[in-house]
Amino acid sequence: MKERGRGATTGCGDGARRDEAPAAMCTVRSPPATESLEEWGTPATMRERFQILSLDGGGIRGIFSAALLAAIEEDLGTRVADHFDLIAGTSTGGIIAVALGLGMSPKEIVDFYIRFGPRVFRNPFGVRSLQHWIFRKYSSGSFQKALQETFGERLFGESTKRLVIPSFNLGEDDVYVFRTPHSNKLRRDYKVPAWKVALATAAAPTYFPVCRAVDRLRLLDGGVWANNPAMVALVEAFGTLGVSLERTWLLSIGTYDAVAGRPSYLDEGGRIVWAFNAHKVILRAGSIGVDNQARFLLGGERLLRIDPKVPDSDVVLDDASRAEHLITRARHHSRAFMPEIAAKFGQHNAGSYSPVYPREKGPPHD
Repeated sequence: MKERGRGATTGCGDGARRDEAPAAMCTVRSPPATESLEEWGTPATMRERFQILSLDGGGIRGIFSAALLAAIEEDLGTRVADHFDLIAGTSTGGIIAVALGLGMSPKEIVDFYIRFGPRVFRNPFGVRSLQHWIFRKYSSGSFQKALQETFGERLFGESTKRLVIPSFNLGEDDVYVFRTPHSNKLRRDYKVPAWKVALATAAAPTYFPVCRAVDRLRLLDGGVWANNPAMVALVEAFGTLGVSLERTWLLSIGTYDAVAGRPSYLDEGGRIVWAFNAHKVILRAGSIGVDNQARFLLGGERLLRIDPKVPDSDVVLDDASRAEHLITRARHHSRAFMPEIAAKFGQHNAGSYSPVYPREKGPPHD
């Protein structure tokens, strides 16, 4: 199928089971580069850029991402979302992406985590930690209430930004991607309440039950296949929107990269041995692979990845008591990265996004 941008081709058709074949399932052939990086770094072409914000999953560590964005917004003196044409987010990054699309500021998102984190991840006397061995650790009740109280019944399609939010359909054993109506093939997701999209992308296995709020599908956390959604975003921009790779700039924000040695007993370990390590290795390997692929496509100049290395003990999903520590660390790293962020991304103002289908308003929320 021919797309609009420079003869870009993808393997995506007009799928019947979803709005369209998922973005990350597309096979992409890169167009030839015609402009130099220097040309695309000049003010004259700044408005012709296409800038992407990609936000990793990581549970309560989403406070780090939101606080980092809040610091960037404070330094730039503008709404950080106004500098990006497409925002992709998985799990906690998906919650942040939806919130930005609905007009919340990063500071308001930080306040959301501080207010609701202790309720969502409540673990009296460690009882839920014991329960976690055989059953999901938390119910989704408090989580759903937090999202509903924050987003009300506003619809996903009310987003003022193009959004791409990965999830996973456990029932069909297939990837599932929520996308705003930035293509005429995307005919369903915009009608879904935003809180349902946020709940679906963040339904982490063993921590929460599957999300059944969208068409009774069994939806899981998108982190099982795209915890770092940078490639999902790149394929969406290139394959669906027809944006050439040489026009694309990407800011990718992680939620900590654990400094951890892999013990030698894993070399010949069986199921029990790997049960405590497999998820960490899989998530890290997937994130590294995505980052390497994105760098290959864009080059190092047009991709900035912020994912601080920290001790393995700091990489926890559900410890809401670490909020102040996460905010402090975000302030530190934003200070270090701010000159590069401002130079690469701060001068571009994303054009207005006009959805293919009219923005429908959800029912009033009391």
